[in-house]
Amino acid sequence: MLISGSTKVFALFGDPVTHSLSPIMQNAAFRALQLDCCYVSFLVRQDSLAAAVIAVRELNLGGVNITIPHKERVLAYLDQVDERALQIGAVNTIVNQDGHLCGYNTDASGFLASLGSVGFLTKGKRVVMMGAGGAARAVAVALVHAGASRIDISNRSLNRAESLADDLRKIGADVDVCDYGVCFFKAVQNADLLVNATPVGMYPNHEDAPLIMKDRLHPHLLVCDLVYNPPQTRLLKEAAAAGCSVINGVGTLVHQGALAFELWTGRKAP
Repeated sequence: MLISGSTKVFALFGDPVTHSLSPIMQNAAFRALQLDCCYVSFLVRQDSLAAAVIAVRELNLGGVNITIPHKERVLAYLDQVDERALQIGAVNTIVNQDGHLCGYNTDASGFLASLGSVGFLTKGKRVVMMGAGGAARAVAVALVHAGASRIDISNRSLNRAESLADDLRKIGADVDVCDYGVCFFKAVQNADLLVNATPVGMYPNHEDAPLIMKDRLHPHLLVCDLVYNPPQTRLLKEAAAAGCSVINGVGTLVHQGALAFELWTGRKAP
């Protein structure tokens, strides 16, 4: 890839970013379509987010992806936010249109596309979700619109989980919040889909796993871990050993990335 003065730069803002496969994926797409663009990762601390967003305008970046922990906070620094991203309350893609920054959320559609790739039909299904951050918000709203019959949310911060649950009820969801105790384990036993929307188990802390009692997992359960590095997290290994179907975060990464690519370039991702 030849970098010149005319090369359009796109970026990832987050903390951490060293685990991300987005630079490999997006740069491969730019090369495949012979676009004079490149994609790089920037470590952006929480107290530097506002300055980083200003830099998108000042440096004339083409656009950026937003990852943990900034997906919710970044909305305050944008000129415009897409209606679905507003409903979700999180942005993972920013498009720079001559200094006018517009935020979108491609995580929701990317997640549903990933579920569809393994033949999972969400309508009427019961879901347990771990996490209540930006990724969890996208997943939950996507599941509600796809017809999930019930969503149980567990999160270390119950206040944050309650806030998400309140937002989901406004769009008609049957949702409840439970701590990581008896309520959670009962919900898992009755669930069709278990989603880890936290960074627990992500490289380099890949030996970590969410608190789940293995005997509560069952063969009719699909376990989805949004973590994609490593591809087989400890959670997915334990779920597979218990007879569950499993899916990692690679599909969501690829589908959301393709949608971001189209927003930036106006071209279908290769």
